[in-house]
Amino acid sequence: MTKKKPTHPRLFTYIITVDAGAAPNPFWGVCTLVICKPKIRLSANLGDWVAGFARAGTPDRGKLIYAMRVTQKMTMAEYDEYAQSKLPEKIPDRRSRDSRRFVGDAMYDFDHVPPRVRPGPHGESDRKRDLGGEYALLSEHFYYFGREPIALPSDLADIAASSRGHRVAKNQPYFDRFVAWIESSGYEPNVVLAPPKADVHDRLVEEASQEARRDTRRKPRRCS
Repeated sequence: MTKKKPTHPRLFTYIITVDAGAAPNPFWGVCTLVICKPKIRLSANLGDWVAGFARAGTPDRGKLIYAMRVTQKMTMAEYDEYAQSKLPEKIPDRRSRDSRRFVGDAMYDFDHVPPRVRPGPHGESDRKRDLGGEYALLSEHFYYFGREPIALPSDLADIAASSRGHRVAKNQPYFDRFVAWIESSGYEPNVVLAPPKADVHDRLVEEASQEARRDTRRKPRRCS
């Protein structure tokens, strides 16, 4: 039996374990969720909202990192074609000094069968989970707070996810209030209001530097 498409938009909420600018990717004027969260990417439809919150064990626990209204949904193969033609900045480039390019989420090159993993924030070990989501979610109506997440009003506190996975059905009574609140919050939409919490580019550059330092201390191998 085919499931009926919900007649009322829904609100998906979840905990962001690491906010590094890849999932979601809020750069270049379009917020995208293309890697991680496969169940949300499978289920969310146009008009639905997706919101990510800071994890427990941090001073920002329960605060809102980002919220996006889904304005486009396409297969990951379609997204790869779309990125190549319209948003090439979303294609990861590990040689770039621009950390936004480093965390590009157009990770999978569908010009190859099976899709080839481009060097970037994910690798082969993430393939099954990423491709299992099948779809890319795009938003041209979003709010991204990054390392400066904002607190929810008390009457919306229940929507903040508190465990792994995501929450959607229990959010339905709060949907209209949430949308009204975020859109009247006074924050500018469709811009990066603060950079991501974790700078993957800087971390990996430092790891490469440490590896290079270790290499200089190693004895040269003898040729056979």
